[in-house]
Amino acid sequence: MLKEFREFAMKGNVVDLAVGVIIGAAFGAIVASLVGDIIMPLIGAITGGLDFSNYFTALSRAVTATNLADAKKQGAVLAWGNFLTLTLNFLIVAFVLFLVIRVINRLKRKDEAAPAPKPSREEDLLTEIRDILKTMRR
Repeated sequence: MLKEFREFAMKGNVVDLAVGVIIGAAFGAIVASLVGDIIMPLIGAITGGLDFSNYFTALSRAVTATNLADAKKQGAVLAWGNFLTLTLNFLIVAFVLFLVIRVINRLKRKDEAAPAPKPSREEDLLTEIRDILKTMRR
């Protein structure tokens, strides 16, 4: 059973998937930092320091707190500001990923569009011999 597991784990697809997950996690941390440390502070500066994450609507009369964490302790609240912040973060992350994938696709297209190297003289001769042999078999 151990041998079978080792064969499974060493298949190319499993290893490729593992590498993809690890790189994806690292890239996710970079994008999260870009959003949280660069883009959101800029949006905050543009909007005058608005922080939507503490905006909520109390669903109970017992809620008297002015920040979301304390309000949740007091009773039911509709945390629409937090939802708005997370939605905005998602849109920014999705847009950044779109830009990265777009650049990668352009690089792939350039590689595919590169002309194939000219065959060597030896390859030309082998191709001619192959073609002659094909006509002789008919």
